[in-house]
Amino acid sequence: MQNILVVKLSAIGDVIHALPVSYAIKETYPKAHLTWVTEPPARPLLELNPCIDELITFHKKEFKSLRGFARNFLPFRRLIRSRRYDAVLDLQGLFKSAAIARLAKAPLKLGTCNMREGSDRVSRPVCGPHAQGHIVERYLDVARALGCRVKEVKFPLEIPEDVQESCRELIREAGADPSLPYAVLAPGAGWPNKRWTPEHFARLANWLYDRQIIPLLVGGGVVDMRLAAEIGEEMGVPPVSLIDKTTLPELAALLAGARLVVGGDTGPVHLAAGLKRPTIMLMGPTDANRNGPYGQQENAIEAEHPCKHCWKRACPYGRDCLLAIRPEAVEEKAERLLGL
Repeated sequence: MQNILVVKLSAIGDVIHALPVSYAIKETYPKAHLTWVTEPPARPLLELNPCIDELITFHKKEFKSLRGFARNFLPFRRLIRSRRYDAVLDLQGLFKSAAIARLAKAPLKLGTCNMREGSDRVSRPVCGPHAQGHIVERYLDVARALGCRVKEVKFPLEIPEDVQESCRELIREAGADPSLPYAVLAPGAGWPNKRWTPEHFARLANWLYDRQIIPLLVGGGVVDMRLAAEIGEEMGVPPVSLIDKTTLPELAALLAGARLVVGGDTGPVHLAAGLKRPTIMLMGPTDANRNGPYGQQENAIEAEHPCKHCWKRACPYGRDCLLAIRPEAVEEKAERLLGL
């Protein structure tokens, strides 16, 4: 294999889950040129991956209008076809990724087992031995079908020293000492029913303060800012908020130095698990067997409802799904992981 194209566009958590595929490719084919197609939000993270030789950015918004499609299609096609590939791996499995895979010239095109929107007509679905297992292993089954040995599952990210220093400066600017032990709390999530309540996060933050560990909040956007404010209102001493203050590389640096990371089924928490930090994931609508913190699924805490693993963005019964996960259960697991 001389040239391999990986198509994995979004979301951040899904891109993180696919990172071990790049390492598996280089582990088996060290001289292969690996090109990865992504959308803009994930690019800064993929730039930290030494296994990727070339990044191609797909600007989906530019293709939404007829005028935009007409202006951008030919240049994008030329970019994809500037290299002839031995294989294309469509790890997205949707129409947009299939369209990109279709443009690429390659004798072999592979995808995941659960391809949708006609993508299985472009790339051959790989239903490997982990088809019912963790999503990381499902992606790696595609690499295995390519001949990759997968001796070690590794999330290859190298965080430059200047990014690490920038992260430390952000902590200082927020009023904390970066040399002191800290835990990262991620209160937000894309789905409403993936979010633990601000009251429970506030109790956990107080618990951390009592043990001389600084709670740091991460996330981005209006909803996460509101959640941070609600958490602070429940506390005497509010947690240190870095919401909307970190780039993706700075977030990676922050997570890499954490004593503990706690949050729902969301990108920062998956990134923490990939960086091998002690990670507690709070889950309800999604399944820990598929989406739990990779390598430490035993640290997932699931809300015990008869309808758990429903895979719905909002509860059809109006239930606050993760409310059933009590702070005591999280504190007990955190105590063990922190070695207290």
